[in-house]
Amino acid sequence: MTVADPQIKPAPVIRQLDDAAINRIAAGEVVERPASAVKELVENSIDAGATRIEVAIADGGKTLIRVTDDGCGIAPADLPLALSRHATSKIDGSDLLNIHSFGFRGEALPSLGAVGRLTITSRAGEEAATITVAGGQPNAVKPAALNSGTVVELRDLFYATPARLKFLRSDRAENQAITDVIKRLAMAEPFVTFILRDTSGGDQRTTFRADAQTGDLFDALHGRLRAVLGREFADNAVALDAERDGLHLTGYAALPTYSRGAAIAQFLFVNGRPVRDKMLLGALRAGYMDVLSRDRHPVAALFIDCDPTLVDVNVHPAKSEVRFRDPGTVRGLIVSGLRHMLAVAGHRASSTVANATLGAMQPQPTEPRVYQMDRPKFTAQSMTFQSGFAEHRSARVEPTPEDTTPDEALPLGAARAQLHENYILAQTTTGMILVDAHAAHERLVYEKLKTQMATNGVAAQALLIPEIIDLTEAEAAHLIAIAPDLARLGLTIEPFGGGAIAVRETPALLGEVNATALIRDILDELTDQGDSKLLEAKLNAILSRVACHGSVRTGRRMSAPEMNALLREMEATPNSGQCNHGRPTYVELKMTDIERLFGRT
Repeated sequence: MTVADPQIKPAPVIRQLDDAAINRIAAGEVVERPASAVKELVENSIDAGATRIEVAIADGGKTLIRVTDDGCGIAPADLPLALSRHATSKIDGSDLLNIHSFGFRGEALPSLGAVGRLTITSRAGEEAATITVAGGQPNAVKPAALNSGTVVELRDLFYATPARLKFLRSDRAENQAITDVIKRLAMAEPFVTFILRDTSGGDQRTTFRADAQTGDLFDALHGRLRAVLGREFADNAVALDAERDGLHLTGYAALPTYSRGAAIAQFLFVNGRPVRDKMLLGALRAGYMDVLSRDRHPVAALFIDCDPTLVDVNVHPAKSEVRFRDPGTVRGLIVSGLRHMLAVAGHRASSTVANATLGAMQPQPTEPRVYQMDRPKFTAQSMTFQSGFAEHRSARVEPTPEDTTPDEALPLGAARAQLHENYILAQTTTGMILVDAHAAHERLVYEKLKTQMATNGVAAQALLIPEIIDLTEAEAAHLIAIAPDLARLGLTIEPFGGGAIAVRETPALLGEVNATALIRDILDELTDQGDSKLLEAKLNAILSRVACHGSVRTGRRMSAPEMNALLREMEATPNSGQCNHGRPTYVELKMTDIERLFGRT
């Protein structure tokens, strides 16, 4: 009798999965949550040429998702094919790198039909028809009544895979995720009307609506962003329009003084497709690197358009990730486009600064109001004391028609006084300006230092003994490729055989440097983002500290010509609307704001 060796295990049997199992597996990749289903269905509507898309949901999309559009529709004979895997009208399969539509994989509808109860009613031409599928089992096509377009209704999502229901979040969280999806798609399609309704509990309320915009692309986009992101963003955003090597960057980015405490308002699109790409987000951050502190985040909606063959969108089933043929060019376009936009914005600061100022100025009475008739009479002695106190705390500039009045028509007006030996009070034709002189001069000095560094280069200090750093060959090649850029910043490196490099010079501004740690940090940033601004950021930080020490100090009396000269220089200097740390350098109050403070409106 032969005894089987317990160490030998029987070979596993290879089986062909049935279509139902295949569709459920595909659904796990494509349909992560109700918001994923909404995304796939709305993208289908956009691909169908719809100009009006209405989405109705119930219980966070768990019990109902209905998408109604006025697109081209599906012919009755094509409805069963639309529910087959990898059946699509978007591509013919001959070129997967030349994709002009949102959808192209042919997985969404069969995946949804595999995990829920799906009904499609559509009209193309003269006939309308409907088909239903539940748990992957389709029924026969039947005639239906529909004026135009398509209605896709998905009920009881994940009823066929109940384990997935346990991983869904609360109805409120799922509603928010669906709203975010609709808003992103609405930003990408400003000429399409989007409506989102919640029908939970039998009630019906509209939770989001964005009507189709008119006009040219920039006007339409500005109007759509106002509807989606709010009036404050629209009022404080600057348009971008830049091109490089077949790439076109458009969109709107907010002024640095209109920023957020978290990266929750950064929207990126590639050929109209909303994406979440680490490299693109890094480029957005780099564009604001010099005008925002590390704990603040920019607000922007950026659109990159290019030939579809320059970008691969077939990286992930959800199509939220992309891969560019030349990521360095894309990153450079975003960074340079944002910096040019900020330079064009010049000294401009966001309107929210004035709103915050008005809020801080609102009276907060803590004692009963004392009326004028009940106040003690002012004596000559008390008036003299009050006047003397005012003179002690401020320096007044007497306006003279021949030299100060014309300045009132300039953006930052004419200086009228210095308050608390730091704040310049200026008068404009439409209101008043309050300038933080120290913060403003700090930015002006900083910009001059940066210009000098860019013009003359960064002074380098030669190491007595070159520092040899052992790296992998790939890491060394990565660094040598950007050696000319590093040299312009005072860091000179050379190959030293194998994977080693020799550091021969370091930036003099940095003083004594741990070259190995610096090189490792630059490598980490290169690996993470494809580019490195670390060295430039370190040098800018030093220039910022130098500027701080070299600027007008709080407590110093300034003459009228000095104050007006500072205002004129601010008007001529990019980024002067915020200090080196991203805080505003001035506040503007219009006459209507001032009158509102005193109840004169």
